[in-house]
Amino acid sequence: MRLGVLTGGGDVPGLNPCIKAFVNRVDAAGHEVLGIRRGWAGLLKYNPDDPSSTAESLQRLDPSTVRTIDRTGGTMLHTSRTNPGAVQANDVPAFLVDQLQGDGPFDLTEHVLRAIEHLELDALVPIGGDDTLSYALRLHDEHVPVIAIPKTMDNDVHGTDYCIGFSTAVTRGVQFIHNLRTSAGSHERIAVIELFGRYSGETSLVTAYLAGVDRAVISEVPFDPDRLASLLLDDKRSNPSRYAMVTVSEGATAASGELVLSGDADAYGHRKLGGIGQLLGELLKERTGEEIIYQQLAYLMRSGSPDSLDLMVATNYAVMAADLALEGDTGRMVSLRNGSYTTVPISATRAGVKRVDVDELYDVDEYRPKVRHVLGKPMFLY
Repeated sequence: MRLGVLTGGGDVPGLNPCIKAFVNRVDAAGHEVLGIRRGWAGLLKYNPDDPSSTAESLQRLDPSTVRTIDRTGGTMLHTSRTNPGAVQANDVPAFLVDQLQGDGPFDLTEHVLRAIEHLELDALVPIGGDDTLSYALRLHDEHVPVIAIPKTMDNDVHGTDYCIGFSTAVTRGVQFIHNLRTSAGSHERIAVIELFGRYSGETSLVTAYLAGVDRAVISEVPFDPDRLASLLLDDKRSNPSRYAMVTVSEGATAASGELVLSGDADAYGHRKLGGIGQLLGELLKERTGEEIIYQQLAYLMRSGSPDSLDLMVATNYAVMAADLALEGDTGRMVSLRNGSYTTVPISATRAGVKRVDVDELYDVDEYRPKVRHVLGKPMFLY
């Protein structure tokens, strides 16, 4: 058999260990792995009629190739946010331009199907989040044998309780928040820490819960700047060290405002998020007269090597995906449900993005996690 593997979307710790474990399992069974570079862009830019495109788009993987990649974060296959189902005119590969009419975006799935057939892939294993796996689902609908591995530090893919990258992102966030306490306390300021999280505030919520911050603003609940300012002033006055801390998801909004966006939309329709923390800091300074420390953690949350939980899950997901492929059991996604490894139909991802259960886990009046009962809940309370 020849199996293809790719990584798409944002990088997270655990991707390289996942690739390594997958390659080793498939190789031990006597089969071949073809790495597809830069996510779906690798298949989009692969030209079956031009052998020179192979080196740019593809990489044969074996145990010697992946021997040391698990020692670092990121993905050795590189990544992109390419969506072959919606390609802008300036992103269409040159060898396909003459076949198209109009201004785009263009659905180039037919070319991707032709590339998969030409490469003689018996199954395709994409490692990605909601966007990457939405195109994997499209290929599944086109009868391509697909096995999905969920990856995103937002932990918002339907069908699984856990996605690769989530634990490390939370761990990083907690560490950096605790480090920032020294400056916030020394200068007696209000610290505003912006965390990743577009539509789901789970990463921000769990990080705030574990770090014990005073207030936490999440994507699911618009905030009232006046109310939040009053609460943080009370927090600062009651703290012997005379400081207060609030975390904010990058996708959060003020009750009367909109998302803070920049740049053009990507291939999945998302514009770049970031800056709500700075805006919140300015609003708080106006309302409190206090000096503000603003820190955007951003890529620091998903950089570097994985923690032990992400390393374990990434490795086990890879072995499960390899076994499914070798058994010919495709159209599945590996997952964790209720603390156990399992698989679900890849169609489970069609439900869209998971979001925080606000009624169960968040106090909308106090802007903070509300976890009063953990008996019977999943490990990550989600």
